Amino acid sequence: MMPQAQSNEARRIAGLAPIIPVLVVEDAAQAAPLAQALVDGGLPALEVTLRTDAALDVIREMATVDGGVVGAGTLLTPTDVEQAKAAGARFGVSPGATQKLIDACIANELPLLPGAATATEVMALYDQGFDMLKFFPAEANGGAPALKAIGAPIPQVAFCPTGGVSPSNALEYLSLPNVICAGGSWVAPKDAVAKGDWAEIKRLAADAATLR
Repeated sequence: MMPQAQSNEARRIAGLAPIIPVLVVEDAAQAAPLAQALVDGGLPALEVTLRTDAALDVIREMATVDGGVVGAGTLLTPTDVEQAKAAGARFGVSPGATQKLIDACIANELPLLPGAATATEVMALYDQGFDMLKFFPAEANGGAPALKAIGAPIPQVAFCPTGGVSPSNALEYLSLPNVICAGGSWVAPKDAVAKGDWAEIKRLAADAATLR
């Protein structure tokens, strides 16, 4: 799957809902009910970050939930790509992009949402065929005004900003013409996940699903 085809699929997934939950899950036993709550709330695309020992098992469990589209975040190496794809990930997200990572996603047919923070990085990825990117870390790199400025000379590229996106600023990003969705962790707070308060997570997801 070449970069343009990867971006086409990434755009499709990004368009499923205005927010992609960014999930750090420590216990695979929580994976399926967490995914179900988010999907039931209207957020079908789920990014499971590879920041815990349980992450690959979490992806396996979430991949069984009807209506969900589970991806792997924090892809850093070709091994990450291979393991994520084997676990059932249907897309990948990276904080940046290296040629080895891009080549691994091509070889493993895993649609990649590569990270970029500057106009030069955006142009380099666009030159390879990527026109759907992650803007990261969004707030630390100037937030919505910076992303708007990048979009002026490079309108061909669309983004999913993550990193500091919250209910208080999500609409500022989502109102930009070059933003399809945003990534955020607030829809699955650690305390609610720890308590198994799936009703609260479904409520937060439902609120986020109305953002436009």
